Amino acid sequence: MSAEKNGGPNQIHIVVEDVTKRFGDHVALDQVSLDIPRGETVVIIGGSGAGKTTLLKLLIGLEKPSSGKILVDGVDIVPLGARAMNKVRRKFGMVFQYAALLDSLNVLDNVAFPLREHTRLSAREIEKRVDEKLTLLELPNIGHKFPSELSGGMRKRVGLARALMLEPEIIVYDEPTSGLDPLTSRLVDKLIKETSERFGVTSVVISHDMTSALQIADRIFILSNGQLVGEGSPQEILAGKVELANEFLRSSGISTESVLSGSQ
Repeated sequence: MSAEKNGGPNQIHIVVEDVTKRFGDHVALDQVSLDIPRGETVVIIGGSGAGKTTLLKLLIGLEKPSSGKILVDGVDIVPLGARAMNKVRRKFGMVFQYAALLDSLNVLDNVAFPLREHTRLSAREIEKRVDEKLTLLELPNIGHKFPSELSGGMRKRVGLARALMLEPEIIVYDEPTSGLDPLTSRLVDKLIKETSERFGVTSVVISHDMTSALQIADRIFILSNGQLVGEGSPQEILAGKVELANEFLRSSGISTESVLSGSQ
């Protein structure tokens, strides 16, 4: 393991240890192990059916593995009951694939939802906190708007504002660039990096977008058919040191020079 597990800026935040998940005869994940250091951005990448969504559900406690351990801040969450798991889940913020905003609520009410569910703050204090987060994410004065009035990139930022409201230690992004045009995708990449730096959160990104992964990741893990088949830094991936990653690079039409220069 590459970082110290106790103390220091590179303390391991999440440990996945020999995790297997079966659904009947189907093995969705097969003895997957990985470490996620505190404050880093990790991208878990793979094609359809690779096991990414299953791993996401295990990380946030929506599913239990068939075997193995998942440690968050040193605590194995696998045996936890519902009440204890809810406390652990407060450490996580989720940014869903299509922002998952409620169309019948305006931006203010969408972003305020976690505070109203989990705190006893006054309406005035909630509105103040929502405005602060929206302004930080360069979305001032849009609380009255409805999701249908927002661009795809704005919806992603509103979803991120909502995920940040309870000040989580970890943000999990589910396919954050899915369905976005290349320009908006790169803006979302920039937002993920800025959020990590500004709020000091650990970021776990579930993706099939190798261009995005190379832009934002400290480390990339590659899943295929439920197995972890490769890992490396963006530099190691681009140097061709991870075999399966080369297929993603070729299929994405990625230029090594453009990625390294930040122009992809």
